[in-house]
Amino acid sequence: MHSFTMKNGNVTVLGQETEFSGVLEFSDNLVITGKFEGSIKATGNLKVDKTGVCKVSKIWADSILIAGNVIGDIEASTKVEMCSGSKIVGDVITQRLRIDDNVDFHGQVSMLEVPSDVDLFSVTAEEYKKACIARDSEE
Repeated sequence: MHSFTMKNGNVTVLGQETEFSGVLEFSDNLVITGKFEGSIKATGNLKVDKTGVCKVSKIWADSILIAGNVIGDIEASTKVEMCSGSKIVGDVITQRLRIDDNVDFHGQVSMLEVPSDVDLFSVTAEEYKKACIARDSEE
């Protein structure tokens, strides 16, 4: 049983017969059942279904559920769930991680302690670093 749920809002599906290459940006929910190559930058939730294949430089999303194949680094501000039968090759950064039995995972995991108060996509890298340093010094 998975704790992954879609955000309220629209759900977009890249179907099994769909092959897409490029940069995907979205704020609601995306389900990939086809093939995708590129990068994903999202504030919404992502599900890579059993038939989904993603070759990415990086995936950024709020929550990510992987039941298919992902090659590339993954960063989720809330959680990553890897389902039985999935294959993941790449590093994972997240606040919460769930790995089922029978997952083929090759990579490193870095756990986020506290979600950031700063929207990563609306500030420069330097502003984000300063916000993280300021937050750490308050603790």
